[in-house]
Amino acid sequence: MSDAPRIRAVATAVPPHRLPQSELRDFASRFFARDFPALPRLLRVFDNAGIAERQLARPVPWYETPRSFPDKNAVYVEQALALSERAAAQALARANVPAASLGAIVFVSSTGVATPSLDSVLVQRLDLPRGIARVPLWGLGCAGGAAGVARAATLCRGLRRPVLLVSVEICSVTLVHEDRSKSNLVATALFGDGAAAAVLTPDGEGPAVLGGFSHLLDDTADVMGWTLRETGLQVRFARSIPAIVRAHAPQVVDAALHAHGIDREQLAHVVMHPGGAKVLAAYEQALGLAPDALDHARAVLRDHGNMSSPTVLFVLERWLRSTPPSPSHKAEPGVLMGLGPGFCAEGVVLRW
Repeated sequence: MSDAPRIRAVATAVPPHRLPQSELRDFASRFFARDFPALPRLLRVFDNAGIAERQLARPVPWYETPRSFPDKNAVYVEQALALSERAAAQALARANVPAASLGAIVFVSSTGVATPSLDSVLVQRLDLPRGIARVPLWGLGCAGGAAGVARAATLCRGLRRPVLLVSVEICSVTLVHEDRSKSNLVATALFGDGAAAAVLTPDGEGPAVLGGFSHLLDDTADVMGWTLRETGLQVRFARSIPAIVRAHAPQVVDAALHAHGIDREQLAHVVMHPGGAKVLAAYEQALGLAPDALDHARAVLRDHGNMSSPTVLFVLERWLRSTPPSPSHKAEPGVLMGLGPGFCAEGVVLRW
């Protein structure tokens, strides 16, 4: 593990509008009032989502009014920059890593568009080196945070310099008023807004990243993604996601572990993106996890909802806070993973 990059620090940020799930359920009951004869039954998704509260970029009345794509994207840019700057500054401070020492910044986001990419603004706001390697990643959705850790670790290993990872999503601005589908109803019950940042260093303290992994399933583009409409990015995802987890997670995780000489029976740490309550249950069933293995994932889902790409980093932050390191000669293996559009799995194998 001597050349394995380390996750030195993680920090998170959320927007100011803290909304209980009950208030968002009331919003959905008004929004979809004329669309589903069995709406009271469908609204149970809010009660069964395992979510107590979410944080959004705007108060509820803002979402009641139809907005153009440019209007929604302007909110995305404003909030994504504000949250990213807060999370990144805190991660750098926690890591005690000088900004001038950074070799690269990986910026992950899929809920808005900006050219130049927003990392160019962060470089200036955080006074990062102007020669820093900028790596923006778009379109990975819920898998983006895990993919970001993998890409940042690869850069850190190659450059032998610290790397900053920033992941941010403003999911709430993707609400399309004309979309009165069940997918949009479920999205209204699940998604929140947030940002997370991590600092990886070539050595020092923190979980060791042994390597990253990716797995893309053929012919699954319809499972999750965006459909571009005149009024913005319309959510697309299928009910089959838990079944896909049960069918494919064991092989994906086993292959990732075996690449580092690890068997699943040795797996001590599991940091999963909480796509939803049913997805977490599917992970437990598929991987034979202990009842408390996904407690941090469930806590993040409860307190923030599914924020897409940064959510797994929120889980990582809680896991790091409560999990002291093992002695270096007994460092225990773990896996960090998220699923997203493609349909794909992205992650890293850790030791801690």
